[in-house]
Amino acid sequence: MKRNRKVKILATLGPASSEEDVIQKLHEAGADLFRINMSHASHDMMRTLIQRIRAVEKRCGRPIGILADLQGPKLRVGKFAETKVTLKPGDTFTLDNRDEPGDATRVYLPHPEILEAVKPGHRLLIDDGKLALRAEKADGKSIVCTVVAGTSISDRKGVSLPDTLLAVGALTEKDRVDLDAVLATDDVDWVALSFVQRPEDLAEVRKISRGRVGIMSKIEKPQALERIDEIIELSDALMVARGDLGVEMPIETVPGIQKQLTRACRRAGKPVVVATQMLESMITAPVPTRAEVSDVSIAVFEGADAVMLSAESASGQYPVEAVSMMASIASTVEQDPLYPSIIYAQRATPDATGADAISLAARQIAETLKLAAIVTYTSSGTTGLRASRERPQVPILALSPSVKTARRLSVCWGLHCVVTHDAVDLDDMVNRACRIVVSEDFGKPGDRIIISAGVPLGTPGATNMLRIAYIGADGLSGV
Repeated sequence: MKRNRKVKILATLGPASSEEDVIQKLHEAGADLFRINMSHASHDMMRTLIQRIRAVEKRCGRPIGILADLQGPKLRVGKFAETKVTLKPGDTFTLDNRDEPGDATRVYLPHPEILEAVKPGHRLLIDDGKLALRAEKADGKSIVCTVVAGTSISDRKGVSLPDTLLAVGALTEKDRVDLDAVLATDDVDWVALSFVQRPEDLAEVRKISRGRVGIMSKIEKPQALERIDEIIELSDALMVARGDLGVEMPIETVPGIQKQLTRACRRAGKPVVVATQMLESMITAPVPTRAEVSDVSIAVFEGADAVMLSAESASGQYPVEAVSMMASIASTVEQDPLYPSIIYAQRATPDATGADAISLAARQIAETLKLAAIVTYTSSGTTGLRASRERPQVPILALSPSVKTARRLSVCWGLHCVVTHDAVDLDDMVNRACRIVVSEDFGKPGDRIIISAGVPLGTPGATNMLRIAYIGADGLSGV
């Protein structure tokens, strides 16, 4: 199944898209990998969805990635005696440790870590920012606040703390149980870690997973931006989670932050996913707004590895149409005359390693000679990541003997992954590459391709060779 675009599409599964036939339609419409939201999916449902995705993968013959998105710490106020109370700017309102129903003056906050961390002057945003409070006094047992904006608060609404660094990790007890269930399936490729604040938050999930899954850090807290380079270095990928980020940061700053994160990941050679409300109106409408089309286009122009659909594909009325529309927008943008120059202007300087130099040379040769494709043999996935980082104008075929590697690389920009045996010698390496390029419809007899690999063959991380090959009449290497 050949895609006519480089950016990948991550589609969330849910009530509207959990059946196997719908998953197949989503994949055929353009979804390259699927997200299972552990905030809503039980372990039984997760396992069922994995089985259905793998059944679709087997029928379609393409490696499909699976991302399990951990819920992370959900901070909420307690309940009110009358469910909801009315407030107005200037009112005094207290959050405390008294486990009693709230009223118009106070409410229970069942999170001692918040009571201990908040300082006078810090902001507390309730219900996605619908109620804004400012802390005036804090003694570790209660936080006396002034209402800055908003008119009401009700039971169990979420609390966001844009100014406060909490002394808790990103993994909750629920996340640990969910992570164990995810790892037990041995069939999930990525785990997304929610509400990352600092690089140390990655340590526990890294220790538990022991390399069995890629770790994708969701950037949705302002505190994460203060140490973003360290977080990127310790992550396998990043997600720009614009929903909570737009609550905890001034919403007008989010587009700039998105660009900064996308470019930082491109420099580091780490995949980056742009997420949340990309085609929000398609939850209930068959077509998006013009602004949403522009939003998706900006992410594509920036060179993001993937764009994500949330409720649009999980619970919306038009899940298949949403994926199809996103694929159409992406492929159209990539054909725009300005696209190559924009992508080129943001290209990162390669690291001073032999493998990076080989990847740079492969792109330059392929573009200069107008070759049909770049073919890279990749066992661990590292060579595939380096090829993707270069953002070449020609297609990249990543050939791997590991289906797990191929599935994990499904999130990477421009990579068309094929599972195949390792080459046994140089002739087999070239012939196999030519044959796959033709069979996957990326080239034809008479075309030339460039191949990167490591010698000795089959040695992970040893990319040290480039070979230009001519596809002969029989689909194998010619003279």
